[in-house]
This record gives sequence, C-alpha cells and structure tokens, in this order.
Amino acid sequence: MNLPNKLTVTRIILTIVIIILCLFPFYSIGINFPKFNISGLVVDSTYFIAGVIYLIAAITDYFDGKIARSKNLVTDTGKLLDAIADKVLVNSVLVIFACKGFVPAIVPVIYIFRDEVVNSLKMDALKKGKVVAAIKSGKIKTASMMIGLALMFFYNLPFELINLKVADFLIYFAVIMSLVSLYEYYKLWKKIK
Repeated sequence: MNLPNKLTVTRIILTIVIIILCLFPFYSIGINFPKFNISGLVVDSTYFIAGVIYLIAAITDYFDGKIARSKNLVTDTGKLLDAIADKVLVNSVLVIFACKGFVPAIVPVIYIFRDEVVNSLKMDALKKGKVVAAIKSGKIKTASMMIGLALMFFYNLPFELINLKVADFLIYFAVIMSLVSLYEYYKLWKKIK
C-alpha cells in the first residue's frame, strides 16, 4: 500500500472517529465535554474536536491525490478507495448534522441520492469501456460542501458573530451544484450510451 492509499485509509478511520465523537452518548459513561459561551453563542467542544479531525481528514483528501499524481502512484485501488473515503466522510457528517437538526433532512437525501445515481452512470459507462472523469461542477460541489461542513462544525464562526450564514449558504449551494453536476453527468452518459 503506497502513501496516497495510506492517507485515504486514514481518512476513513478519521471518519469513524468523527462518527463516534458526534453520536456516542459520552455522558452515559461519565464523560462530559465542556461547553463555551462565545458572544452569547453556546458551543459544544465535542463539535470543535470533531471539526479539527474533519479538517485533518479533508486535508488528506487533498494530499493523497496530489502525491499520487506527482509521484506517479495513481492506482485503480487508490481511485476507488479515494471515492469511497470522500463519500463516507461527507455523507456521514451530513447525516449526523441532519439528525442533530443542523441541516434539514432533505440536504443529505438529495446529496446522497445524486451520488448514487452518478456512481451508477459511471459504472454503466465503465461496462462499455468508457471512463467518465470528474467534472468541474462536481468538484465545485465537493469543495463547497467540505468547506460548509467544516464551518458548521465550528458553529459558523466567526461569521455567526455578524449573523452571516456562510456555512448554510455553502451547503445549500453544494446541493444545487450536486443537481447541476447530476444533469451534466447524465448528458455525458447519454453520449456514451
């Protein structure tokens, strides 16, 4: 297993840590994470800790691809693992935030639905011997969602202090871009079909 693939596996492991931090009832075993008041906004340090881990995971996403391309270590296993790791990270966090009431349930529903349809289109194209590469709207979707989720972990600070909902905007923008990219992937698939 090369370095880029190790970074990708690390991202999956970090995602599991985030899930445990955000969902495990630590209070039931006597562990209470402190809460802080920042200008009237009560923040739970659990999300700050999970947010730092999320940022580390997101950084591994950047570096695994960069290292793989620069050192000629791109492998089919790496491509598959990277796609899985990205979806596991983002979709898990979206579902957690929906369960906690930070985002409406429709956000992960649309986002995950889009991922499944696009994956199906890509697999069908692959059966026909064609590879459907990542497209710009899909990359914009991913970047917007990753930044929006990172801000949400940190309670949209510092923007929340001036009542600017940057995290919400980025997440909703990512959902719109997911639908745009779904349409564009569908058009590419139709050309192959």
